[in-house]
Amino acid sequence: MDTHPALIELLRPALFFGLLVLVSMLEQWRPLRLSDPQRLLRWPSNLSLVAIGLVITMLLQLSLLGGALWAQHAGFGLFHHVDAPPWVEAVLAWLLLDLAMYAQHRALHEIPWLWPLHRVHHSDVEFDVTTGLRFHPGEVLLSQLFKLGAILLVGAPWVAVLTFEISLALFTLLTHANVRLPPRLERILRALVITPDMHRTHHSVHADEMNSNFGNVLSGWDRLLASYSAQSREPPRDMCIGLPGFRVPGHQSLRALLVQPLER
Repeated sequence: MDTHPALIELLRPALFFGLLVLVSMLEQWRPLRLSDPQRLLRWPSNLSLVAIGLVITMLLQLSLLGGALWAQHAGFGLFHHVDAPPWVEAVLAWLLLDLAMYAQHRALHEIPWLWPLHRVHHSDVEFDVTTGLRFHPGEVLLSQLFKLGAILLVGAPWVAVLTFEISLALFTLLTHANVRLPPRLERILRALVITPDMHRTHHSVHADEMNSNFGNVLSGWDRLLASYSAQSREPPRDMCIGLPGFRVPGHQSLRALLVQPLER
């Protein structure tokens, strides 16, 4: 593997954790939702899932860049059979990867045997930056393998893979942030990208709202594919977050989260 992309990839965890600290500070400075009685139970469980997921991600992360470089040398994938300037290929590949992750997210909701894995993410009873890190290890593994397949099929240049992975990590934290944005800024931002208000609706206890706003970075896919929900029926500050059957404190323990996909 080329030294340059590999070195940048190894530095990515430092960027991720630096952003995690920054977003956590923003949540303390400009919180939208003020009450979180289960925080002392939620945070250790959510952060423990982060640690487990990080091990899986770091083991597989270099394989994403490695897959992109292998496809480049082998001439495998869509963009290795397209004659276009490198920057055009990189931009289009980035867009296709974002679309692929939209499709994966929607599939996690709509395919019955996938939903129990993703349900762990949605069973959080509050909405903050740690929610964005709360994924079952099985979903983390599945997501990494899906991304690798998408990268190979697209023939994505390594620069597109690297910038998309950084963008995805950035928006995973930002879109789950419990922060209060100025209304005008929020309207401007959601015209292009996913905002916390937009994604908070996706975490609503109401099924119709939960099954909307599947985008990860760009908001346009939801508009184009008829899954956009502009606002929750309840005010964002007061809306009910989570799933009806997973609301008692015992459901927020690490053990409960790990075995939850086995429950009906």
